[in-house]
Amino acid sequence: MKKTLDILKQCTLFDHIEEKNLSVMLRCLGAKERMYQKNETIFSEGETITQLGIVLSGAVQIIRVDYYGNRSILTELEPVQLFGESFACAGAKALPVSVVANENSQVLFIDVNRITHSCSNACEFHNQIIFNLLRLVARKNLIFNEKIEITSKRSTREKLMTYLMMQAKQNHSHDFLIPFDRQELADYLEVERSGLSAEISKLRKEGILECKRNHFVIL
Repeated sequence: MKKTLDILKQCTLFDHIEEKNLSVMLRCLGAKERMYQKNETIFSEGETITQLGIVLSGAVQIIRVDYYGNRSILTELEPVQLFGESFACAGAKALPVSVVANENSQVLFIDVNRITHSCSNACEFHNQIIFNLLRLVARKNLIFNEKIEITSKRSTREKLMTYLMMQAKQNHSHDFLIPFDRQELADYLEVERSGLSAEISKLRKEGILECKRNHFVIL
């Protein structure tokens, strides 16, 4: 439990909530932990969810598979990041995406209804956690808008460079790591891997970037 609390103290959902209240809060919210093996499905497309998940260890991906079986990675989440909160809060009847463990992962689940409806104990943290949840949902919408901006570009080169420029800006450096391998990057950009690899080779020859695996340098 101590290790879990140390992780949760870094989670934005619990901003401005005193450490002494965390254990009480988790019991009040009925929080439950679960382990997942790599490639195991956490949430499946089409199901109804009422819980949000918090990654405690490992990494999970939110993916979408179209009618023809083409996979697109919407985002990858690391420890202390949330998933499922927007769909749970919206009361979506059918989840339009799937959530899959990208490596062995530990996840903490909280029922959103336990957050948005004050309990009979009138716990003092409820107003703060509702505010934090609202802010997180708003931020998540901004992230998905970035994804739309990237995938709306016409060519593989435009999609790749738009993504890399965003990463450079977020890292405050032209030298950075991305969270994807080559196939995952192709899935995220919604392009063919062969075409992506060819475009990266062209950009390297043109002196626009250098890269090795998931390490990129924009020249």
